[in-house]
Amino acid sequence: MKSRALQVAAHPRGEVGPEHFEVVPVELPDPDQLAAGSVLVRNTWTSVDPGMRLRLRPAAPDGYFTAFDLHAPMDGILTIGEVVASRADGFAPGDVVWHSLGWREHAVVRAGESAMNGVGTLRVLDPGDAPHQHFLGPLGPMGLTAYAGLAVVDGLSGGRVLWVSAAAGAVGSLVVQIARNLGHRVVASAGSDEKVAWLRDDLGVAAFNHRSEPLGEALARLAPEGIDLYFDNVGGEHLEAALDAMAMHGRIALCGSISDYESEPTGPRNIFLATAKHLTLSGFRGSLHLDLLEEMQERVAGWIRDGRLVAPETVYDGLEQAPRAMADMLAGRTTGKTLVRLG
Repeated sequence: MKSRALQVAAHPRGEVGPEHFEVVPVELPDPDQLAAGSVLVRNTWTSVDPGMRLRLRPAAPDGYFTAFDLHAPMDGILTIGEVVASRADGFAPGDVVWHSLGWREHAVVRAGESAMNGVGTLRVLDPGDAPHQHFLGPLGPMGLTAYAGLAVVDGLSGGRVLWVSAAAGAVGSLVVQIARNLGHRVVASAGSDEKVAWLRDDLGVAAFNHRSEPLGEALARLAPEGIDLYFDNVGGEHLEAALDAMAMHGRIALCGSISDYESEPTGPRNIFLATAKHLTLSGFRGSLHLDLLEEMQERVAGWIRDGRLVAPETVYDGLEQAPRAMADMLAGRTTGKTLVRLG
């Protein structure tokens, strides 16, 4: 059997482009010759996430997933697929599964082998009426990251003022809606008027365009009493503005720093405000909060059924489109979860 996969051809310096990847042919084992404990999966949806940009460097940040090797299979990319053949207990042809071997058309996955701190371990899904790709978005790792970020800043009970940056992205758009449904007053920022209009008119939250209004002025206008909670997807100037705007004893969930992914990091110059205001800054990774997955899925699935949570997607078709999908996402040209449909 023949298939195809994307590999990293060169580490990008600056913006990511198709020239940094290569599509390579892959020989698959005959289904009846799979190794014991292995499952052959035909991938149908594969994820495109901002954190992948950190792994396109020669060395990824300490403590994070390792950098992608050049001219080698990529791993740690969450994917939905259908079992073609199995020599592992609990997996049968036709099962819908998720696993961590994305950016390829087929994958041979070892059942029970932990991946991505457990969140990417091969598992059978029961989608019911949910679109399968929702398990890469609101019912999967994106939903878990959004929910866990609120949990680490004690934000699962409502009644406070919450700012969410990159609020039209895969995680940010879920944070906005989960927080709204929990009873927080949400301020959302995004990088285009179209995204701001969607956040304001469709999701019903206060929103501003950080490219056309200074961060500090916008926050003073929309949250004059200060910010109690900040969900940081951007870092840099956004984190600096948050420190200025935080109320006493505020809490910040440090999820991502997308402003630094393709440039030199710019840390906040006013970090002493964390001391002056008795703030709590909590770095976290959704994959380290698997204990919240079932709770998150139950609550989010209920909100989706009730029409209280929507899951926007930007979809690219075909394996070759994955690099363009990543470039568009990092440049802010996508809304919601960025996905590649493989079949």
